[in-house]
Amino acid sequence: MNQLREIVGLVGDVLGSGVVGGYLHGSAVLGGLRPASDLDVLVVSRRSMDDRERGALLRGLLGLSGFTAGLRPVELTVVVQSEVRPWRFPPTGDFLYGEWLRAEFTAGTVPRPEPMPDLALLVTMVLAGDRPLTGPPPARVLDPVPHADLVRASLAGLPGLLAELETDTRNVVLTLARVWSTLATGEIRPKDTAADWALPRLPPSHRRVLEHARNLYLGHRYSEETWPEGLRTQAGPYAEKVLAEIDRLSPRPNSP
Repeated sequence: MNQLREIVGLVGDVLGSGVVGGYLHGSAVLGGLRPASDLDVLVVSRRSMDDRERGALLRGLLGLSGFTAGLRPVELTVVVQSEVRPWRFPPTGDFLYGEWLRAEFTAGTVPRPEPMPDLALLVTMVLAGDRPLTGPPPARVLDPVPHADLVRASLAGLPGLLAELETDTRNVVLTLARVWSTLATGEIRPKDTAADWALPRLPPSHRRVLEHARNLYLGHRYSEETWPEGLRTQAGPYAEKVLAEIDRLSPRPNSP
């Protein structure tokens, strides 16, 4: 909670009256923080930030986010309210901070506005979680996202996700299960619950990979991640199987 208070304070210092609200989402609202979970925050603003504000927010987050000294990694997204209300797809995000981008940030890159299909998923989680850190309840600030756009956002993220299968195996294995679950049910589940949903729907030969990733998620930080000999090599065939299920549920190109 101290870390969240400092994040809210930083956002207020940088954006001032430009802040409409700040909202918790992700693991914290879907099922509880796990050892490796990020603190996921969506900030809704009245206007786009200028260069000075972007630099100040980035410098502050570099000091407030991490894996040491009792810190959790932070994923903070800023979106201008007019980009998501009325809802349209894909919206443009104004700013994105995540620990996976730290090397780019320390090398001088500053987050800029860009299309962010993932905002469909974030907004849906924010509305379902209803956990304002500052500002009014999210239902007064954000519009619901149509299921079709949840599907589009989930599919848009697959190429980047698959590119990290070897380097971020646990997260990719679980996220694929969550995408499959979301397309099949319309519900965004916590990663472990998505795994529970997917496991009985998988052939036995693919279950060990998902079971192991689920157990890592529930009990281990990324620095503690280990895979039994030969099991990591089964992640590729598992991914192919889940992708086939996702493709079966995906709208065809000529679908409405």
